[in-house]
Amino acid sequence: MADLQDEVHNPPEVGGLPIAYAAYAPDPEPASEPGPDDLPDRVAAARTLLGAHPVADGYSGLPWALRHLPWYDLELGESAVDTDVPRLREGHVGALFWSLHLPEGLAADRAVGATLEQLDLVRTVIHAHPDGLRLARTAGQVIDAHNCGRVAVVLGPAAAAALDDSLGILRVLNSLGLRVLTLAGTSWASEAGLTRFGEEVVREMNRLGVLADLSGASDATISRALTLSKTPVLCTRSAARALRPHPDNLTDELLAELGAAKGLCMVPLTAEQTGPSVRDVADHLDHVRAVAGAECVGLSGAYDSGTAHPQGLADASGYPRLIAELLRRGWPETDVALLTWGNAQRVLRSADFMARAARERREPSTARIAELDG
Repeated sequence: MADLQDEVHNPPEVGGLPIAYAAYAPDPEPASEPGPDDLPDRVAAARTLLGAHPVADGYSGLPWALRHLPWYDLELGESAVDTDVPRLREGHVGALFWSLHLPEGLAADRAVGATLEQLDLVRTVIHAHPDGLRLARTAGQVIDAHNCGRVAVVLGPAAAAALDDSLGILRVLNSLGLRVLTLAGTSWASEAGLTRFGEEVVREMNRLGVLADLSGASDATISRALTLSKTPVLCTRSAARALRPHPDNLTDELLAELGAAKGLCMVPLTAEQTGPSVRDVADHLDHVRAVAGAECVGLSGAYDSGTAHPQGLADASGYPRLIAELLRRGWPETDVALLTWGNAQRVLRSADFMARAARERREPSTARIAELDG
């Protein structure tokens, strides 16, 4: 198990970007931005709005980060990580997508086992914090959890390598609660796009209600998945490439395609992808909304994923400051409500509905990669 115990570091806010991000390091900016006199009023308005329409956070690396702590209490508060129940409540987070991604360099034959171990850990963590967290498999269960004062935990995204090129493993992972799978880093979802087996994976995901995450996928894979999927797709960690040329960010052409397909671009609060300040993040949200539409933009904290965050957004409690900035820019409350909660709910509901319909028409796929791509 030594290969599963690589130490996770939580970099500080910008000013200390990891060397690995040097190519995308933000331009120097002042350490703080003086706000107008009405900032407290705008933050108060943001909190009121978030009370009715909380944040559905599209990506959290908390499961892997917790592996390295000998003891923790997320309900009391845990300073060793970016995320705990008090800060989720302060940030008005109502739902959290927990990433089951694996560290780089993990042997391919360990992917399935490591993903199952993370699923087991997630269940243990949720069971140990019943007053703060609740596992949610469907859009309805997400709402129920929020109405009961709990943060809904949605499982995924997981890495496509966790399937080990087996649709049977996909079904097993879904039976354990997996709702999102990242289509990147395999022979069937590569720079060349989706192979015939890759297309069959997408069809089976639609039948199961597993959402496709296209962040990090090639442009060819993204375009083909948008065309093929009957269910809206996610980009759980993608901003606007026109504003910041990070490879995981999307071009305006792809953003327009995503909007036309009613997908969801969840803009990450990471310095290397969006910039060093709250205003930089808001610029990306403005851009994605303008190109893809208000119904196709969401939020992704990317906390506990080993990356630096913009000033003022160091942990999950910072969302009211971001929403206050959007209100200052004139975002209508209806668009903010879609951004924080409505769009994620729509995508989950659509996946649930399409899966029920697809299971009536289609039997579980028995396709094998050797048969289709051999």
